[in-house]
Amino acid sequence: MFGVLLVISLAVLLGRDGPALRAARGAALAVTAPVEGAFAGLVRYTDALGENTRLRSETAALAADVARLRESRAEAERLRALVGFGDSLGVSRVAARVVGKDITRQTNFLTIDRGARDSIEVGMPVIDERGVVGRVVLVSARYSIVMPHQNTQFAVPATIELLDQDGIVRWDGTGYDRLLMEFVPKTEPVVPGQLVVTSPYSGVFPAGIPVGVVDTAYAARGRNDYVIYLRPSAPITQVRYVYVLRVRPSAEREALEAQARAPAGSDAGRSPAAPATPAAEPAP
Repeated sequence: MFGVLLVISLAVLLGRDGPALRAARGAALAVTAPVEGAFAGLVRYTDALGENTRLRSETAALAADVARLRESRAEAERLRALVGFGDSLGVSRVAARVVGKDITRQTNFLTIDRGARDSIEVGMPVIDERGVVGRVVLVSARYSIVMPHQNTQFAVPATIELLDQDGIVRWDGTGYDRLLMEFVPKTEPVVPGQLVVTSPYSGVFPAGIPVGVVDTAYAARGRNDYVIYLRPSAPITQVRYVYVLRVRPSAEREALEAQARAPAGSDAGRSPAAPATPAAEPAP
């Protein structure tokens, strides 16, 4: 019965279009319009929030794509420079990728993905397209450990190229952004910006490989040589790909120099080529 009456009332309401009904409709719209507008604004706000979230996600994805593209381009440029530098060396070499870094202490080392099966041996020099990286100290079949220049046990004879002045470059363990060069007489005109390269007297590295650039130089009190700090040409924090140069240090030279450094009269100072004098034979 209620349903029938409701249908009849709706039919009568919709079928009549008198002034009173129109006034009632206008009043109803005046009451409901603000509420409807508020709900419409809430819907638009919710839609805007969703659109903003979607745009943020798309922006983050595009930023990640741009970062990957930049890294890929930088890596391609490094590899191109590495190949070009390697071609200019004229030395047999093996390209390798750095797969591990331990740069949290004074005895830092790098791990590369080439080893004995790639003809890599202990003592071979390691460089990248910018300059000296280090030398091989341990080798397995597929991997090698490299002692980088930023290791307190590393040292290399080097030359200030413009002055043709020799010295020794090492790391004193005080900062990853500098190397120490010593034994350069303080009478030499050493200034910042001068290039330091490997010396012809190095028994490991070929001559002329960049080591670093002079950053500061001063004569400490009581010393006759400069204290020179270099900016390394190839900071180990940036090394990704390297060349292992198939240059084998001379075992004969190393043995002879070790004997020269040994204290006089010690067994280490005896030449291996000179056998001990045999005892005299008894008289017949």
